[in-house]
Amino acid sequence: MNEQPDAPMGDVSPGHEHAELIADASNIETSTDDGERASKRVKMNDSIPAESVPGEGLHDAPASKENGNVTNGDKENLTEEQNPDSKPEHVDGRIKGIAPIKKEYLVDLSTFKDISTDVVNDDDAAEARGTADNEGQGDNRKAGKGKKDKKDKKKKGQNTERDFGKFDDAFRLCNSRAFYPEFSPRECRFGDRCNLSHDLRKYLEEGRRGDVETFEGKCPVFEAHGHCPAGWKCRFVKSHMKEIEHEDGRKELVLISTSANGGENGEPADEGSEEKRPAIYNVVGIDKKIALNRKRTDFTQSEQYIGWLNKEAKLSEEFMNRRKNQSDEGIEDLRARYIDPPFKPSEKRRLYFGAETPTLAPLTTQGNLPFRRLCVELGAQLTYSEMVLSMPLIQGTKADWTLVKAHESEITPPKFNPGSVPIFDNYNHSKDIKFGAQISGNNHWVVTKAADVLNRFCPHLRLIDLNCGCPIDMVFKSGGGSALLENSGKLERMIRGMNAVSGEVPITAKIRTGIRNSRPTATQLIGKLAFGAREHRERLGAPGCAALTLHGRSREQRYTKKADWGYISECAALIKTYNKEKDSLTDTIAEPDASSLPNAKDGRMYFLGNGDCYSHVEYYEHIEKARVDTVMIGRGALIKPWLFEEIEKGQYLDKSSSERLRYIEKFVRYGLDAWGSDELGIGFTRRFLLEWLSFAHRYVPIGLLERLPPDLNDRPPAYEGRDEMETLMASSNFRDWIKISEMFLGPVHPTFKFQPKHKSNSYEAEG
Repeated sequence: MNEQPDAPMGDVSPGHEHAELIADASNIETSTDDGERASKRVKMNDSIPAESVPGEGLHDAPASKENGNVTNGDKENLTEEQNPDSKPEHVDGRIKGIAPIKKEYLVDLSTFKDISTDVVNDDDAAEARGTADNEGQGDNRKAGKGKKDKKDKKKKGQNTERDFGKFDDAFRLCNSRAFYPEFSPRECRFGDRCNLSHDLRKYLEEGRRGDVETFEGKCPVFEAHGHCPAGWKCRFVKSHMKEIEHEDGRKELVLISTSANGGENGEPADEGSEEKRPAIYNVVGIDKKIALNRKRTDFTQSEQYIGWLNKEAKLSEEFMNRRKNQSDEGIEDLRARYIDPPFKPSEKRRLYFGAETPTLAPLTTQGNLPFRRLCVELGAQLTYSEMVLSMPLIQGTKADWTLVKAHESEITPPKFNPGSVPIFDNYNHSKDIKFGAQISGNNHWVVTKAADVLNRFCPHLRLIDLNCGCPIDMVFKSGGGSALLENSGKLERMIRGMNAVSGEVPITAKIRTGIRNSRPTATQLIGKLAFGAREHRERLGAPGCAALTLHGRSREQRYTKKADWGYISECAALIKTYNKEKDSLTDTIAEPDASSLPNAKDGRMYFLGNGDCYSHVEYYEHIEKARVDTVMIGRGALIKPWLFEEIEKGQYLDKSSSERLRYIEKFVRYGLDAWGSDELGIGFTRRFLLEWLSFAHRYVPIGLLERLPPDLNDRPPAYEGRDEMETLMASSNFRDWIKISEMFLGPVHPTFKFQPKHKSNSYEAEG
């Protein structure tokens, strides 16, 4: 393997000047620089209209008042309060859009400085990775014009070019020394040209920061597996090293290993094993990535099918143009030019989705392996990778192949009720797993090749899901994501191509209600994904979509309003009539070929609903009333990952701050396990912990609420928790999130920065 260490990833590291935070990691003071408590902060900036806030529901409630001062909301709220036609309250009397927190926990903001603490939640960013354009997203859509608005606009929108600084050693240790005993290094293949350090003792003394003192100074990775893949670079290295004295009096530093993954003195058991991590699957070797990058990978089968799809697309377009203008004889002549595909898809593994399989949505950035591992531990039965861009994938890009790695807990079968599936369905539960991959692309050839290499290189995939709902501008303008919702012909070709080369791995899709609020298109797409367009159905059969997930929002709507479960129910009813519709096709030419039907012998397509699920009550209500097979959960799981546990137990769980802190500790342990316990791995873990806390701080404990169920889109007024830690966890100030990270990862790196995805959460927007 290449022994030259990878260059630091400049796009992965986090905050601003926060030297004052590099204090005692156990310090959990809740005061900030401005003397403001770390209580839940609320919107107090009059210049930003509430309806421009994505992810916060309908902010049309009047502000509650203390001593004549507005404690929540803005001038718009006051206008609505005076409007007799407005409906600021729910039927039960609580204020619409505001979490009903018990009075004894509310904070009187009239005694605090008037600080702009506009908390805007940009949830669109969880649907696309690094693809937002520079124009900003979502919350700028209704911004007014003028100098004042321009100034405010600078504070709003996504931080599209976030700078995470650097987190690396002062100077690096060459990999020829990093994993081996002091006196038995490997030969450096760069020789005298190598710019890295080869002096182990100098590196330990000067090249790295001192050992982290959290976890009692013991390396969590070594404690879990008996071997630490970070070797001498580990920030807990003192816990798995020793100095031995030889007969000649020389003292040698050696690593300790108690597992088969390490040699007698802690060195890797085999060449290249330092790349591998315990209990991680779908690890693609560097040789395959290099072959992809240099276009040496054999895509003969894919290119054969892509060539046929290209011809089919041209003929179909000509067919549609001539149908209106030519005689039947001309149509028949054109039909005779159609040719059969070069090969039929392989028979797919049977899938199962049911009420007992709550599903974690594919979440960009936040849906990383450690977070998925935590959710599986808490009851998630099905998981998806973060959205993988197809083009970088087939180019062998390391970052994209990293996204399809799965933990061993995701390789186990999901829960299954045997009575749910007919015996003839051939579903083999023992061979099923939880983990699937989601990809994105804007053309049939790129997703076909992506499905091909995923099938060949990743043996542990439940399914491959095509993202047809990403709302981010750059993806949409390129013709991918939600742009596919109004290009059913292209979408059908993409599904057919993926289905043809994915082996036994089923193909699924995730869509939205449509692009525009006024023009939902999901009902039309369902028929084409189930049967294929009529001109294709006659010869080719169904495209092969085994399951469909519908997010109950349009691209235009984003997260500004609640998901439309009424429309999801309508689409679910359409899916339920699938077999009846098939039986009604008495014309044998129009009936799809049974061999092309996905997933089950009767061609059943599973249907998942997605949007705003935040409690077990809502979960089972959606399954019962909307008639979906199961519910996919996104933001609800980010805010409280034990939602899956609540679904399993069928009850609300009032987690204490100490329990929630243990979940954070687990995430840190899982992060170090996945990304490493060296300086880079700690930086990655800290950055992604902070990304998660940018959602988790929104959680309002069940015990503080006056009424249930909680509403995902309700924003809380300013409140204090039942203890100091609960209050700290509710803070929307990212400096407080960094304090929490330091409790487990030690002081931040001097050049470590963190910018929340939304500018309103950053320090500059609070002044």
